[in-house]
Amino acid sequence: MSVPDLHPASRDPAGLRWGRCPADIVEIAALRNRASDVAALAARRGWPLPALGRYLLAPGQLALSVRPGRWLLLSSPAAPGATAIQWGQHCAGLAAAVDLSSGLSALWLEGASWREALARGCRLDLHPSVFPAGGAAATVIAQVAANLVALSSGVLLLTPSTTARHFSEWLTHTAAPFGLTALSATSLTHLSGDPVS
Repeated sequence: MSVPDLHPASRDPAGLRWGRCPADIVEIAALRNRASDVAALAARRGWPLPALGRYLLAPGQLALSVRPGRWLLLSSPAAPGATAIQWGQHCAGLAAAVDLSSGLSALWLEGASWREALARGCRLDLHPSVFPAGGAAATVIAQVAANLVALSSGVLLLTPSTTARHFSEWLTHTAAPFGLTALSATSLTHLSGDPVS
């Protein structure tokens, strides 16, 4: 049971906007003591890998790390499984590449009040001094596992596809006081305009 909200939501005049962000999602998990080799390989392929708790964004691609020696690589959708197969071939002997495109759903939330809206169900301190733009973290929001990527204009959320409907319904209800409206699908290319990289 929820308690009444003692502090009304501060209305963002532009409101919050959210939508799906279609992407191929591949997890790269370095084999023991091979993380630096994986990072060098990825950099040669045009994918510099971020430090733990950070992300790197380039046109049409985003890499994040919320676990040591592991990275999630998001790219524009291609033929099913093709991106993971390519990474698997390039990383042979260095890392495991797993296609999570069907296992995770990517959602985009933008607007000045996104931190306040998510704080209603998030276990992380989302204040900009603690979780600034450029940060990436794994947490639980509304009893659902989620990875957060804080961009200067909003947040990219990755949540299991099996619970994405529940998460979306929670978000729609929780963020309604902030003027939440739906966006059409947002591409990774749209996110590439963000100054954090």
